[in-house]
Amino acid sequence: MTRQIISTPDAPAAIGTYSQAVRVGPAVYISGQIPLDPATGQLVTGDIEVEIRRVFDNLKAVAAAAGGSLAHAVRVTIYLTDLGNFAKVNEIMAQYLPQPWPSRVTVGVSQLPKGARVEIDCILHLD
Repeated sequence: MTRQIISTPDAPAAIGTYSQAVRVGPAVYISGQIPLDPATGQLVTGDIEVEIRRVFDNLKAVAAAAGGSLAHAVRVTIYLTDLGNFAKVNEIMAQYLPQPWPSRVTVGVSQLPKGARVEIDCILHLD
């Protein structure tokens, strides 16, 4: 098994002992992204829509660095500290990922790193 580590300055640097993504064969495992601005490393705050878009922009950047796009997503996991934001995630996700939709899990959690309100990870399959 050959693992290729994926890294890009267009997404936030890892804040722990993990890689932005790892590719094994055609599968790319993108680590959870929170709404960190890649330029500053700071959490974007304010409207939840801005935070969700930042997360998807980060995922998009890592997917591009791996040679793919979010159109290659086969699995998405969403973590929310407030499930009341579920509809907004659905609305924004539809703008970033085309149909047919990937499989998905949404989990309500009490806390996320750095006080984020949303974190999303995904798995891509590159043809």
